[in-house]
Amino acid sequence: MIKFLIIACLLLIVLSMASGLFYLVSDKGESKKMVTALSIRVGLSLLLFALLLIAWSQGLIKPHGI
Repeated sequence: MIKFLIIACLLLIVLSMASGLFYLVSDKGESKKMVTALSIRVGLSLLLFALLLIAWSQGLIKPHGI
């Protein structure tokens, strides 16, 4: 379950980045859609970081050393 949430959050981050790029190219700076898309990406990244910390502290995921 937790791995599904992590993967879903990563996919949403990538989609938000793609929409930000689309608005950067198509809007020519006339709207705030790019700023909104990138703000969502930052929020999702913080959510992912918190989710990873909680999962690690609860023992649901284990880090692997390189």
